[in-house]
Amino acid sequence: MFEPETETILSPHLFAKRMLRFCAAAGLMISLALLVGVTGYHHFAGFGWVDAFLNSSMILSGMGPVGELRTTAAKLFASFYALFSGIVFIAVVGTLFAPVLHRIMHTFHVDGKGR
Repeated sequence: MFEPETETILSPHLFAKRMLRFCAAAGLMISLALLVGVTGYHHFAGFGWVDAFLNSSMILSGMGPVGELRTTAAKLFASFYALFSGIVFIAVVGTLFAPVLHRIMHTFHVDGKGR
């Protein structure tokens, strides 16, 4: 996936292409997580599509829920979706920072072996 230490560092143009691929992967993760949330809030909480999208977006971005949850199923879904959103956040941040951190480490030839 990344070039080894023995190869030269990528040109800015190729690095920009790599970043676009990783940004697309992060966008896909966010889109799928949002789809899960919208569908779940619509089904379990009985929210309309716009309200389900609002709640999902707010939870996924770490802001918190907007609508009131009345049923046990809706509350359980919201709890598990909040936990899932935390994991998605970590995965997206890791996906976005991986190429940048690799480029920095590659610049200094740090490979984690203490050399």
